[in-house]
Amino acid sequence: MPMRHIALNSETDWDGWRKAARSLVLAGIEPHAVTWAVGGAGDAAPESEGTFRLPRALVDLAGLAFQAREQERFGLLYSLVFRSHHGESVLRDEHDPDLILVRRMALAVRADAHRMRTLIRFLPLPDDDRLLGWFAPAHFVLPANAQLLARRFPARIWSIITPDGSAHWNGETLSFGSGLRDATDDATLLAWWHSLGTRILDSATEGTSISEAEALDEAPRPPDRPALGPVVLPAVPDAGLGDAVRQARLCQHCPLFALATQTVFGEGPAGAAAMFVGEQPGDQEDTIGRPFVGPAGQLMDRAFEEAGIDRRTVYLTNAVKHFKFTPRGKRRIHQSPEAPEIRACGVWLDQERALIRPRLLVLMGATASRAVLGRAVSVTRERGRAFQMADGQTVFITVHPSYLLRLPDLDAKEREYAAFVRDLTAVRALLEAG
Repeated sequence: MPMRHIALNSETDWDGWRKAARSLVLAGIEPHAVTWAVGGAGDAAPESEGTFRLPRALVDLAGLAFQAREQERFGLLYSLVFRSHHGESVLRDEHDPDLILVRRMALAVRADAHRMRTLIRFLPLPDDDRLLGWFAPAHFVLPANAQLLARRFPARIWSIITPDGSAHWNGETLSFGSGLRDATDDATLLAWWHSLGTRILDSATEGTSISEAEALDEAPRPPDRPALGPVVLPAVPDAGLGDAVRQARLCQHCPLFALATQTVFGEGPAGAAAMFVGEQPGDQEDTIGRPFVGPAGQLMDRAFEEAGIDRRTVYLTNAVKHFKFTPRGKRRIHQSPEAPEIRACGVWLDQERALIRPRLLVLMGATASRAVLGRAVSVTRERGRAFQMADGQTVFITVHPSYLLRLPDLDAKEREYAAFVRDLTAVRALLEAG
């Protein structure tokens, strides 16, 4: 069988890859007979007819993994698609090497997309309504994230610059243009924009890229949620916090380090007015290496948005920095940390408090409350009010978002979620009051 060489228009040419893959599969072209590349000349996709169906879960997985900065992703995804079309249940074999690699790519993309959405900051341009942001993603997540931002903040005009390219929203149209290899500081970014920005906007082309429905693992935004808009705040790195992060990676203060994948330190801007403290990282946090990115974190993000709190402006951390779990088959079941483990991790939480110096500590759940207050706490009795500790630190207690996930009754979930949002609204009021 002769080799087929398929050339895609860009690293995120999802539509081109999908159309080529469909034609190749229906023509019976096996994966080993296809090479993939970005740019240059390629063979025309074969003409073919027939029914082409894939499990929705495989399409969703492919939409994420397609954004990975891995050249072999095109061939790996085509292999899974080809095999699935020919009757294999490729998503059921947890030991399939192709599936393992693709899932790792998808997980890395998901983490990077979430990181970009939560950490990117924008600068206002003088004498212009446009907001200008710069970010260096690890993967090709700009097109999909730009579509999400355009839907979420349709009234704002912004440009996001990355080393790979740029995205521009004018309130009606999303377009893509050239990027900037490195922006060492805000002044460099602004100077570059003032010298080239108009030409970039003039030459930018509308892009369809990866559709939000197939490339982002986030539900569409309900119309009743208030729009927060991009946070206009330059990122200010804190050298002391960076040192603490590096030291914590080697932490062996308690036995939890032995089974955990990595230390999961807190994240957020230096000088954040509020620090939210949870219990410990969960399964996805342990894998990705960032706090509050799993199911509880996603629920918390939704509650933040409804309460009017921008996650990018607060500091998020946990009392314990390693995931404590019990293996059960292929799953890792959460276990609550015990007092010695909480005390052992206290050194890192103390450093975070000293370096961030938040005006308000929000303690989510009994473990976080015990770690900070040094005593057992009944969250039910003490939640929802601010008080001062002996050192003058203002504290606010509420539930941990994972508590809401564990409630078996739908009515109870809705009731307790509404109470959690009310607590967060009170937190926002405290921050606004100064």
